[in-house]
Amino acid sequence: MAVRHRLIKADPASVWEVLADGNRYAEWVVGTGSSRPKRGQWPQVGSSIEYEIRLGPVRVGNETVVRRCQEGSALELEIHAGFLGTARFFVELREWGEDCLVIVDEHPLVGAGAVLHNVGVEALIQVRHRTMLARLARCCEDGARRRRDRAARQSPAAGGTAHA
Repeated sequence: MAVRHRLIKADPASVWEVLADGNRYAEWVVGTGSSRPKRGQWPQVGSSIEYEIRLGPVRVGNETVVRRCQEGSALELEIHAGFLGTARFFVELREWGEDCLVIVDEHPLVGAGAVLHNVGVEALIQVRHRTMLARLARCCEDGARRRRDRAARQSPAAGGTAHA
């Protein structure tokens, strides 16, 4: 099982906001092209999004289905990866002071990915997760920074005007 974590300098609500937007999936998941809703209301259980995986000149259409959702804290997905089969992807958010500890866990379920799964594949998944968590952090931290800056400009103490 490929488990990895990262401390993101944003509150869990900001991180959940990114995860809960199926249209932003491709911004933080490595290797995906644009994503769009396919079925249901993301991230409700049973909903799905579709997207493209690009492997050089090859493009493969994939789908990710929500299998479990605890709003604001956990999302468990089943990734349908064509001939590679399916994988379970779990992301958990934990409040960590003012920040958010994000823990991801991924492993193949069925298909070629499960049959070929070994230590080498596990190492590649770890590298992918490192990059993916860095992208997620960038999305969340940029959004949190913009909200803080906006709030500071509107604060009377900062010389801005407060809005009710």
